[in-house]
Amino acid sequence: MAALHLPQVIDHPQGTTYVFDSATHVEAYVTAKNPKPDSVIVAASYAGVLCARMVMSAKPMAAIGLDCAIGKDGAGIAGLWYYEALNVPAAAVDTMTAEMGNGTDQYENGIISRVNDQAQRLGLAPGMTVKDAVEAILTKSKAPKEFDTTRRLVVHTNEEGRSIVCTDSIAFALPEDKDRNVLCTAGHTGRSVIEYFRNYRPWAFICSDGGIGKNDSGISALEAIEDDGIVGASVDALTARMGDGQSTYFDGIISAANKHALAKGVRIGQTAREAALMMLK
Repeated sequence: MAALHLPQVIDHPQGTTYVFDSATHVEAYVTAKNPKPDSVIVAASYAGVLCARMVMSAKPMAAIGLDCAIGKDGAGIAGLWYYEALNVPAAAVDTMTAEMGNGTDQYENGIISRVNDQAQRLGLAPGMTVKDAVEAILTKSKAPKEFDTTRRLVVHTNEEGRSIVCTDSIAFALPEDKDRNVLCTAGHTGRSVIEYFRNYRPWAFICSDGGIGKNDSGISALEAIEDDGIVGASVDALTARMGDGQSTYFDGIISAANKHALAKGVRIGQTAREAALMMLK
């Protein structure tokens, strides 16, 4: 039988936070102590799937772990999407801001580096302290009155009124984007998206290359829409998360571009942020 390790218990007017040194301590504590339901679990273990399964034994309202430098195949934060599938807000803490295996240090000093969709809906964001994140979860004080389920985010608008817009799929483009906005989206740039480009006709776009794939199929749409006069580029799928348009913009590195994008100064190896500004011209 697993040894019982007591967590730090922090009571708030709106709920309770349990701070553990390890996710492995959660299950034994649940069996022995039956913690309050709908609590926030802070555990100084990696925010991976295995640890998420352990934390979910407590049926928490939300969970916060460590990113452990993200790691191979993103294993350090893979649990965020495990939680997301269960509709549980979750976040990971930059492992350079909190000691591994020290829940108190994580709670007192940790800085959020990654959040899942449900956490973002509550107003959690990278750069937030763990204490502020817990308060936001329990009070919902930072939750936007209206949350766009497509996670549409305008990151820049120029003097002409054109904007750089992040959205997770080109399928989420709006009529107002036509001939006006640069869309940073997060699907591949293969033939199935050509129809969307032609129907929505954004001023320009940046998608993922999807790993490029067989016969360069992940970027085949770039050349296919050149005759339509549409400016387009792709980011390396190893640099930005597919399905996350904000990652395309903030993290992505350009891996391919069509002739219209190249004519605007876009270059392979450039950041998506730099490329998007050039496309906006």
